[in-house]
Amino acid sequence: MKVSHRDPASGIRVNDCRPASHLECDLLVVGGGAAGVAVATTAARQGLDVLLVERYGFCGGGAVAGLSGTVCGLYEASRNAGSVPRQVVFGFADEFLRRLADKGGVTSPVRYGQTYTRVHEPHVWRETADRLLAEAGVRVLLHTLVTEVLTEGGERIAGAIASTKQGKLDIRARLTIDASGDADIAAMAGLATFMGDNGRIQNPTMIFRLSGVDMPRFLAARGPDSIMDDSVSKTIQRLHRANEYQLPRAKIFLFETPRPNELLCNATRIIGRDGRELNAVLTADFTEAEIEGRKQVREYERFLRGHVPGCENAWLNDTGVQVGVRQTRQIAGMQTLHNTDVTGKARFASAIARSPWPIELHSGEKPQLVWLFDDYYEIPYECFVPEFGESILMAGRCLSAEHEAMASARVTAQCFSYGHAIGHAAVLAVRDRIAPRAISGAEIRALLNRDGAQLD
Repeated sequence: MKVSHRDPASGIRVNDCRPASHLECDLLVVGGGAAGVAVATTAARQGLDVLLVERYGFCGGGAVAGLSGTVCGLYEASRNAGSVPRQVVFGFADEFLRRLADKGGVTSPVRYGQTYTRVHEPHVWRETADRLLAEAGVRVLLHTLVTEVLTEGGERIAGAIASTKQGKLDIRARLTIDASGDADIAAMAGLATFMGDNGRIQNPTMIFRLSGVDMPRFLAARGPDSIMDDSVSKTIQRLHRANEYQLPRAKIFLFETPRPNELLCNATRIIGRDGRELNAVLTADFTEAEIEGRKQVREYERFLRGHVPGCENAWLNDTGVQVGVRQTRQIAGMQTLHNTDVTGKARFASAIARSPWPIELHSGEKPQLVWLFDDYYEIPYECFVPEFGESILMAGRCLSAEHEAMASARVTAQCFSYGHAIGHAAVLAVRDRIAPRAISGAEIRALLNRDGAQLD
């Protein structure tokens, strides 16, 4: 079917002569990151006809394309540096980690300041997602980018139009999940969204892997903590001020990975030429971030080789497929996770996930960490339900949350948890014909506990 229309102002005709295709499903999941994979798998396991579309040729989102490389948010923080990791997040996150571990694709807990994280191998992450989705019977379309949203009656989301190499794809769905990370579907549909603190967002970063590291020498000199100590920060500051290197971030994170002799390096701080925190939903900003990120990676590689023991003969293995994006659009939800909910370790009757992760603000040359010691807070279901609009739910880091709260709630373990919960909500909505806003968070919590989420 030929798609064609004329711009009356210019007389230019817009053509796409490729044949258009049509698909129908119970549930359309847009985005194959941690949240999208969890949604799709959970819903398909319960019999829904699920279609997942992903713009890249693999699933993984920020964890893989952005090479964040860590599963953060599993363990409580403790003031005792020698404490044993205490895991408080289970359910789908735990299942995914077990599968990664079975393939040698994740480390044991790695010290990160006052808590722990797990470092994964991105190729194993992709393969694990492929297997989970296939086992559950999810239909997956890769290299498929949603470009328009279909609406019915003004309020109801009826599906989406996607662009593929084959041509346009018209997808009709009973329910749509926005797991894009950037609230793309909500924005296309004209639903209310916001960005950060009055538009101020967290800057992106270009994460990279360094191979050929003498790990025994590195660990002997730097110890087990992946957050480098003040001596490293002071050296970076001195060299940056002397203009010997361009190193805008002084506090850097270096993680041992499942691969031998390799470090995962979270070191760059990407801001615009005009000093702004770049916003990855703005095309020019996203482009500038990618180019600046690659420049900074080479500078930090040079610094590590010259000034960090064990890295003298190391080399750049790769960078993320794209810069790691911490924050862009978020939905205006039925409920908002407030900064005080995080610091006050709030509990909610409708909570469907928990997080022990610190508020992690990446502004200035040193990231700021606000720890939650020996406890966690909970995230309500209503943070994923748009204030307006029907037949749509959110999953992942585009939840309704204040700026500082988002800086804690956005990480990978929690995104797995959100997807697990929203997968159950999708089943209730489609199977029982219930509007998402009418679903009880307490009911979802009970279903999650049945799956081993251990929320109570």
